[in-house]
Amino acid sequence: MSQALPAPAPALPAAPAATSPTHPWGLLLVILTAPLLSVLDVFIVNMAIPAIRTDLGATGADLELVIAGYLLGFSAFLITGGRAGDQYGRRRVFITGLVLFTLTSCLCGIAPSIGQLVLYRFLQGVSAAFMLPQTIALIQVSFAEAQARNRAFGYYGITLGIASMLGLYLGGYLVSTNWGVAGWRLTFLVNLPVGVVATGAALRLLPETARNHAQQFDFGGVALLTAGLGAVVYPLSVGREVGWPAWSLALLLLGLALLGVLLRQQASLLRRGGNPLLDVDLFGYPSFNLGVGTLVFFFSVHNSFLLISTVYLQSGLHVPSYAAGTTFVFFGAGFLVSAYLSIRYIGRFGKRLLQFGLLLMLLALAGQVLRAPAFATSLAELKAWLLLYGLGSGLVIPSLLNVALRCLPARFAGGAAGVYSTFQQVASALGVTLIGGVFFAHWHPGEAASFVRAFRFGLGLDIGCLLVAALLLEQLQETKAD
Repeated sequence: MSQALPAPAPALPAAPAATSPTHPWGLLLVILTAPLLSVLDVFIVNMAIPAIRTDLGATGADLELVIAGYLLGFSAFLITGGRAGDQYGRRRVFITGLVLFTLTSCLCGIAPSIGQLVLYRFLQGVSAAFMLPQTIALIQVSFAEAQARNRAFGYYGITLGIASMLGLYLGGYLVSTNWGVAGWRLTFLVNLPVGVVATGAALRLLPETARNHAQQFDFGGVALLTAGLGAVVYPLSVGREVGWPAWSLALLLLGLALLGVLLRQQASLLRRGGNPLLDVDLFGYPSFNLGVGTLVFFFSVHNSFLLISTVYLQSGLHVPSYAAGTTFVFFGAGFLVSAYLSIRYIGRFGKRLLQFGLLLMLLALAGQVLRAPAFATSLAELKAWLLLYGLGSGLVIPSLLNVALRCLPARFAGGAAGVYSTFQQVASALGVTLIGGVFFAHWHPGEAASFVRAFRFGLGLDIGCLLVAALLLEQLQETKAD
């Protein structure tokens, strides 16, 4: 599962008042298609990776870019997507993003080459970045009563869990089918009927919010962020496959330099009273930096683990795609149960609940490293480890952002949430490219022993990242700042 689950969408500036919807729960059903589709397309593609490799002759680096490209487009435009709703209206931007997401999904489904598939996946991620933030804003303006709003946000969280399970199960099923078109293509084309129905319902049910033309886009920041992230992620994805030529190292350095220029440009814009993409004053709070570090190491693990496990199941253990999809349902079931517990008890236990979740994940990963050869004869034990891993991640994902933001002044909450969400997507992309790259480097098709070796190397790096996340989380102070 590549986006993995997204972090909670960035908290947006107070949205202008909207016309009270006639059917608020029908409206909610429509706008929940955004988190459903955006998360579904992270998990469902993981199940299609081995088939894409065979059908399009893709390399390991190509497969990493199929996943990382989506996450890169998502992360680079997530904050911009939220601000577009402020300026042009939530309804208009939601429907535009939904239509473009449906269109790019279809382009992915008919892509004739791996290069075009990577391009369309990037554009799919960009469209998701404009679609998803509107869900949060429309819930805020459509459910004025606190209890109803809490229920609506609860359904939002449940949708994320359902999307993860559905993506893994549906991906395994579709890849195994033969309906006159390659099954992996159906994992993208399945978005077409959902997108068409949701667009029709959105045109009928969604009220428009007022537009805020006074808020200006930071186009320079968007350009620098997109170019910088792309220049970093691309060489990390393909460098190993091509032997790290000089151009890949130069591009990596250029990307880091562009991100440095971005920070200076953002600081200058803030001093001039502008509206920067990133509020760089946030990085003056040690607690914020610790929270970002925890999030980066955690989400680097989350997506890379699901990618590695999917490839290992289908290509290493030769488990049919449908059976592989049902295996991951145990992960999703564990996640749903513990996510409910996390939301209910995070106020009482704080970061200790997250640390317990990290412990469960570490035990699950260590068990798989030790017992990997046994999975060739029976998947029952693997399902148990996936259930344990899901229980652990479900304790962490819904509440990590909440715990990290507690120690910031209230005035920074909205900007910090946007930065956290962006870093989460970047971390997911880097986890796929770096940890996934190590996995593919040790995986040699046709050599059975290499599958277990690659699996253990990849999960070993995941364990190391989780240990770092746990150490950073321990340093995080939960005392509210002034």
